[in-house]
Amino acid sequence: MDLFFRAAFIFGFIFLLTRVIGRRELSALEPFDLILLIVIGDSVQQSLTQDDYSVTGAVIVVGTIAGLQVLVSWIGFRVPRLRPVLEGEPIVLVEDGKPIFRNLRHERIALEELLEEARTCQIESLDDVKWAVLETSGNVSFIKKQ
Repeated sequence: MDLFFRAAFIFGFIFLLTRVIGRRELSALEPFDLILLIVIGDSVQQSLTQDDYSVTGAVIVVGTIAGLQVLVSWIGFRVPRLRPVLEGEPIVLVEDGKPIFRNLRHERIALEELLEEARTCQIESLDDVKWAVLETSGNVSFIKKQ
């Protein structure tokens, strides 16, 4: 039972941590970020299981985390009012070719990064963009002007 409560606590902590970090950082991992995630994963594993290396302990921990993830997903689906809290909301970064610097600053996205994203979508200039939206997945969607 101790493993269940540890897993539930760690799940909540990681969920909160990912919401605080922000979606942009999670969608564009640099090599250092990947190494940091591996170190965090190892630290989390040690705090979850302590000295319990049994198969039963692993099943309890993994089952608890998977179950909580399904529960959060189900709640987000069934209770639309909680969806912005659980999943976030899309954020407009560019409107009619003009960057919205307040939103860029809030999401910690440099204009150069946004321009790079635009170039990967074959967009030469932000003047060609009607909307650029930071999706809840961390990807930027561009809608070109007609």
